[in-house]
Amino acid sequence: MNSIGRPFVLLALLVAGCKGGPDAQIAQMATEVNPDHCRRIVETLAGFGTRHTMSSQDDEARGIGAARRWLLNELEQTAVASGGRLEVAEDSFMYGPDNNRITRPTRIVNLVATLPGTQAQSRDRLYVVSAHYDSICNDPKDAECDAPGADDDASGVAVVLELARIMSPRSFDATIVFMLVAGEEQGLIGSRHWAEQARRRGLNVAGMFTNDIVGASTGPSGRSHAQRVRVFSEGVPSDLSPEQARQLATAGGENDSASRQLARFVHETTVDYLPGFEATLIFRRDRYLRGGDHLPFLDNGYPAIRFTEYEENYDHQHQTPRKEDGREFGDLPRHCDFRYIANVARANLVSLATLARAPAVPENCRLMTTRLTNDTSLRWDRGAEPDLAGYEVVWRSSTAPTWEHVERVGDACEVTLPISKDNVFFGVRAVDRAGHRSPAATPRPARE
Repeated sequence: MNSIGRPFVLLALLVAGCKGGPDAQIAQMATEVNPDHCRRIVETLAGFGTRHTMSSQDDEARGIGAARRWLLNELEQTAVASGGRLEVAEDSFMYGPDNNRITRPTRIVNLVATLPGTQAQSRDRLYVVSAHYDSICNDPKDAECDAPGADDDASGVAVVLELARIMSPRSFDATIVFMLVAGEEQGLIGSRHWAEQARRRGLNVAGMFTNDIVGASTGPSGRSHAQRVRVFSEGVPSDLSPEQARQLATAGGENDSASRQLARFVHETTVDYLPGFEATLIFRRDRYLRGGDHLPFLDNGYPAIRFTEYEENYDHQHQTPRKEDGREFGDLPRHCDFRYIANVARANLVSLATLARAPAVPENCRLMTTRLTNDTSLRWDRGAEPDLAGYEVVWRSSTAPTWEHVERVGDACEVTLPISKDNVFFGVRAVDRAGHRSPAATPRPARE
């Protein structure tokens, strides 16, 4: 294993013996991520020739249908190994033509594997980890050309399958959804369908990760970025009401959306479990001129973030494999770093597992503004989890990207601190008896 692998996980296992340290079982799960499994998945998917959304549904060896059946079989085998706890289903629908990238009626199929939560009070709280299994070449409408799609996005599929394999035999308070979607390259079709259905059904998606282009540790500059992955998060939510927008302007909370708090949580959790590997915070919805499957979740009001390698090589994305003047184009497995994919999977795993074992983010969190003072009073509603131990207040300077200070307040629902609410940003997070912490809730200004 490379230097960013078993050694840092073993360090986390040692720290886990300390009060408030990492969860030893979560640290153990991180050691089980296997780069060779990631390689097998990426190479197998690339071997289907193309996974274009409009490619063959029926060919046994080539096209998106063959790839989907192979992935479904992988998930079903994982479900068997989990003792039947993992529930695998197809989310299938017809789409198009849309006069854009889908030129004929096309069957879109998302593969959805659900691991139900074991705590009654948390079971309806969902965390989704996703990747897309379709691919394209130079012409986004060409369903026949070779489009191996190793980095974009067989690498993300490898992350999701590894997480499902490792996590499904274990128990988590909240429900985890492992999802592989199609139609991403044609306009985020599969993820948008699932997110919109989730909103209509009133599902409580408390957080969503998408892994898209997480396979290469070295970009065209030749510099290695094997020790970090970018985590993109939205600042100002796209679904704010006018009143919420007014409150945001008053409080200056442009940097404290639920998605940004989720990204901070991933950064902090990765620091705790994986010293030597960094979840680098990018305070932006996504990259310029590009978009991923987290965007439909954001559009439907759900916290969502994106994992992507640090320096992308565009010669190896959306390119028909070829050579021109000694320059190689094409998204081929040999351009992937499978140890790097495994480390991205570990960052996903420790964050997702902690989220699903921690209490929910505190609700109705308020920063009291009834009078002019140089202190700060905070109030929130108590959660219903039976293993809830209490709460922590965190704060940072107005220009700091991450939390700098923490105050443990015990099993209380309000606190006053001798710190000016005008000078810092606050958050409140819940803690259970095992030391699992939720992401922070952003308090809203309130008079009562």
